[in-house]
Amino acid sequence: MSTLLSRIFGRKKPASSQTSNDESINVSALRPLMSPQEFSELKANHSPKPALSLNPDDLSGAWPMEHVLRVFPTAQRALFQKFHIGGCNSCGYMPQDSLDKVSTDHHLETDKVVAFIKDSVNLEKDLEIGPREAAELLKQGTIKLIDVRTPEEYSIAHVDGSVLIDQSLVQEIVNTWPKETQIVTMCHHGMRSLDAAAFLRGHGLMKTQSMRGGIDAWSTTVDPNTPRY
Repeated sequence: MSTLLSRIFGRKKPASSQTSNDESINVSALRPLMSPQEFSELKANHSPKPALSLNPDDLSGAWPMEHVLRVFPTAQRALFQKFHIGGCNSCGYMPQDSLDKVSTDHHLETDKVVAFIKDSVNLEKDLEIGPREAAELLKQGTIKLIDVRTPEEYSIAHVDGSVLIDQSLVQEIVNTWPKETQIVTMCHHGMRSLDAAAFLRGHGLMKTQSMRGGIDAWSTTVDPNTPRY
């Protein structure tokens, strides 16, 4: 499972070998060696698992984390903010781990984690700030505007006064910046910056927000001279 930190920097993972999604075993070649009853029992025991529900209301501790994140895209950021789950290697989990297991590993009650995940969409609203409001705060000098895009993107278009992030700056922010520092993260369209904001909040910088729409929205609503790409 990718961590928030790796998603912020877009680290590439080694190509994994492709496996089939069909977990059933082809036992047709064994039919001549088995009785009809034995064949039926073996096939039944290796039949594909029933598909999990896509209804958010059906969330339970039995769901594997990969399915939790498929149904609740906001859950990874929310879980790291609240419980420090999945933001870095030391608090990560495997895609097939159940929500029950992840909760137990972090000494949490599954029912409370389930309720929190269901409410994670509302938490996302508090995590964002509009570009016009961010521009006003930047003008007042009350925020640190952190750009989490690549150096190549930053060279195409950036906001004056923003700082391009890198690994050393992340460590500096987490380890030395006052926890009350007001930070706004930004990217191209406002998705990577959400991860970055959640990561920083998970490390105690609770006044961090992500700029909604990224630099593209900045160009259309604040400064039309900012190049779009």
